[in-house]
Amino acid sequence: MGELALRYPPGSLIVSTGRHAGSEASDPHYPQPIDHARIRATRLRTLNGLALWAARASMLVRRVRPGFVWCAELKPAGYPARWLRARYGLPYGVIVHGTELLLLQAKMSRSRFRRWTARELLGGAAVVVANSRWTAEVARSVLVALDRPALARDVRVVPLGTAPERFRPGLDPRPVREKYGLDAGTEGGAWLLTVSRLDIHKGIDTVIRALPAVRAAVPSVRYVVAGVGSRRPEFERLAAALGVGDAVRFLGFVGDDELPALYNAADLYVGASRRYDLLAEGFGISIVEASACGLAVVGGRSGGVPDAVRDGETGILVDPDDPAAVAAGITRLLADAGVRRRMGAAGRRAVETYYNWDRVARDLIQIDAELRRESPRAAR
Repeated sequence: MGELALRYPPGSLIVSTGRHAGSEASDPHYPQPIDHARIRATRLRTLNGLALWAARASMLVRRVRPGFVWCAELKPAGYPARWLRARYGLPYGVIVHGTELLLLQAKMSRSRFRRWTARELLGGAAVVVANSRWTAEVARSVLVALDRPALARDVRVVPLGTAPERFRPGLDPRPVREKYGLDAGTEGGAWLLTVSRLDIHKGIDTVIRALPAVRAAVPSVRYVVAGVGSRRPEFERLAAALGVGDAVRFLGFVGDDELPALYNAADLYVGASRRYDLLAEGFGISIVEASACGLAVVGGRSGGVPDAVRDGETGILVDPDDPAAVAAGITRLLADAGVRRRMGAAGRRAVETYYNWDRVARDLIQIDAELRRESPRAAR
């Protein structure tokens, strides 16, 4: 949402949120006014937070007379948006990401109150925007169950993107290599990379299970994972048990300023996300970040990942539940440097022409221009 706020025309958008640490330093970088309710952003989900946020948003509506409201997520942003619609007739749109809809489906089946709340918040929107075709299908299923067939038919798909001016090939990877101990490897060696939270549905364990077969074909290949999460000890034990502990590196948190160089330090990106219980990958921004840096991608054919990987063009899709399939995909691309280069170049072009925040912002601006209520004082 920060990337979108940077790209809306100056003066056309007001951001309403809670208090964030460091916002005094970051707010001036945006061409839009940012209004903070008098409560920490992490407390906006509480009853007190929702009341304060709704009151603050009402003040903004009376002051600037906007024509449309975007909700960055269903909860908690849907609550003040629904209040503004009831109080002022202001239309709103909800951006959905995937996993929250799976959780909502489960809760609706157990609770009439949850179903009523979902119908009011999601069913009360003027439009629902999904980050992938898979997320859109889940959203349509939920809306049909909420008896909102017209809204279900009109779910829009706006795949996400990245910033190609920041994530790009040709960056010097040596400082990152030196900091994290990622040597350039011996002849024939390669680094696989995943940038992700260490959650079970991200498929990191599947990649680790695939490594013995990959190393049988490419003995010096190694796997580096950037990210934090409670599953790290479990993944480390798995690598040790499979005899590939020396080939797997967990970097922990890697700052945004270092990520572009880290992608440039890798030879192949692996994003083997899969559906696990109520968890799934709605899109996969790290995949298009890798593409922007010229990396070929092995992605899981699950959730919204097929919208981030153009199969056979920017990378290949494999069964993320099958370590053998993941191993075969990785080995295939490691064996052919020419194919990797062509896919990496195609990925870069795809980001420059489509998977970028400028295009995402244009899509959303077009949607709210179509649906907003016109005001004599302001267009939005």
